[in-house]
Amino acid sequence: SSHTAGAVRLGLAARAIIGGQVSRADITLHGSFAETYRGHGTDIALVAGLLGMSPDDERIPNAMQIAQEQGLRVGFHTGDLGDVHPNSAQMELVSPDGTKRSVRGASVGGGSILITKIDQFAVDFTGENHALVVSYKDQPGIIAKITSLLAAENVNIAAMRVSRKAKHSKALAIIELDQPAPEKSIAKISQIPSVDTVMILPPILLEEGA
Repeated sequence: SSHTAGAVRLGLAARAIIGGQVSRADITLHGSFAETYRGHGTDIALVAGLLGMSPDDERIPNAMQIAQEQGLRVGFHTGDLGDVHPNSAQMELVSPDGTKRSVRGASVGGGSILITKIDQFAVDFTGENHALVVSYKDQPGIIAKITSLLAAENVNIAAMRVSRKAKHSKALAIIELDQPAPEKSIAKISQIPSVDTVMILPPILLEEGA
């Protein structure tokens, strides 16, 4: 169903945001996700995505067992995430190297998703384009440096959004691209002194049908 596809894509997006393998996931399900997740297999679909499966993967029904075999520990809770889309999930993730990320998103129907929060930052990301998510210490000129490094490699920016908590505090830039960013650009962006991390998100809404 499209809800299964949406839940798989939420898991895939979260996996991309943490940079690959996940060793621990604590997942809070909100609203109608919370009410129906067992009957609809939302939990299984989210785990399938966290394992890197696409929505048409035949192994999805066995995702819980595969997670155990691959050392992914998962906990599910239901809770109120506030004024969010009814099919929302918040995922607290830990990778094997100890990186922690919090990802909130929703399955918005038809297999489409919306990522609404990464760590403490409000975002608005659909997974339709290639994207870079850059966390950095907010100061003048950082965005200009990032965009000029991309322009130097002829990478076209489709959309960009900056989210920050306060002036000169940590910030997050989500830069949606028309094509994948070359390794060279990513390496140079990572070397900007104020930049903490660069996350590389492939398009999650690839045309494999919902």
